[in-house]
Amino acid sequence: MHAPDFLDLGDDVTARLENLESLTDSTLTRLDVDDLLVELLERVRDILDVDTAAVLLLDETSKELVARAACGIENEVRQGVRVPLGTGFAGRIAASKHAVRLERVDETTVANPLLWEAGIQVMLGVPLFRGMAVIGVLHVGRLDARPFGDEDAMLLQIVADRIAGAIQTRAFAIERAAAVLLERSLQPSKLPQVPGLAFAARYVPAESRAVGGDWYDLFLLPSGHLWIVVGDVAGHGVHAAVVMGRIRSALRAYALLDTSPAHVIDLVDRKVEQFEIGALATIACAVSAPPYDTLTVAVAGHPPPVVATPAGTTSFAHIETSPPLGVLPVTDGRRSTTVDLAPGATVAFYTDGLIERRGESLDVGLERLRDATTAGPPERVAAQIMRKLVADTVPQDDIALIVLQRSGDPEAAPR
Repeated sequence: MHAPDFLDLGDDVTARLENLESLTDSTLTRLDVDDLLVELLERVRDILDVDTAAVLLLDETSKELVARAACGIENEVRQGVRVPLGTGFAGRIAASKHAVRLERVDETTVANPLLWEAGIQVMLGVPLFRGMAVIGVLHVGRLDARPFGDEDAMLLQIVADRIAGAIQTRAFAIERAAAVLLERSLQPSKLPQVPGLAFAARYVPAESRAVGGDWYDLFLLPSGHLWIVVGDVAGHGVHAAVVMGRIRSALRAYALLDTSPAHVIDLVDRKVEQFEIGALATIACAVSAPPYDTLTVAVAGHPPPVVATPAGTTSFAHIETSPPLGVLPVTDGRRSTTVDLAPGATVAFYTDGLIERRGESLDVGLERLRDATTAGPPERVAAQIMRKLVADTVPQDDIALIVLQRSGDPEAAPR
């Protein structure tokens, strides 16, 4: 499907393609995707002696090719040209996954009127691949009627492979940087100051994957109600981080209704089902009101918090489980559970990256967490949990952890 190595295409063509490859390498570190494409298309026009060159990328959601960069007829991009998959010249290239040559450019062969209105006489286009999947189309055109030959098609496919590789490399770097910034912006800048309570938090991203959708949140309402949230959106990358941000914002808004955690989760679930089609998330949500001697907790597909008492007992809270967000409607509503928070008690909320290990039962990780959690100052307990559960392993999934402790002095909390 891909073109043969360019070493068989002649010394002049080889030199031109080596020049293109050099440009690709040198610009990856300093240009964004759009600027990089423009640079590459300028070089394509020189290599193939054409008047126009354009890249259209496939929008997987709409199944349309969207003009992303153009040289010669820049209005393709400025006017936001879109071509349905299978329609017209570019759409046929993407659907067939093969090069297409045109010796007549008009409304019968091309869906984009800008091309024939500009006087383009002949065109050649090839697909852009990621593996075996088409991610877009590269096409070129001439104002004179010199037809494109087999060598031109082979040459353009080689160029397309270079461009596809550059797009993927640079786009991944940009996406990862954007996701990291987004993810960091959605973590609390500082933990709330609540008389009678102390907190510690940890967030550790996976080292071997793109940014994910784990998060934690602690916020205090004007009523004095403290909300504690940990959650995990399935997937990685910008999309997971964006969905995580939307869920976090929705949960904060619904918390202002002064209702139970279970009802808040139900409302967020309805929002996910309506506006985040295909998204899946787990969540543990708790609220405590002055004097902070109880926690009202609800979970959706998430492991329960672990509670350690000053008497030396540690156990997982007995919380009624319910499906994750985005799975199926919960017709009769979720239910909250109230957990006593004795003076000196310590509670840990976490995401599954802390307890899951490949090839190991989840129960083993849960027991490891239970054994590592003791009643004590939150910073000390959080460090102890991370030391015993993460140790020197390389995190394969994001980890979010919140540890809170009620003061051992009952008089320290407001009433």
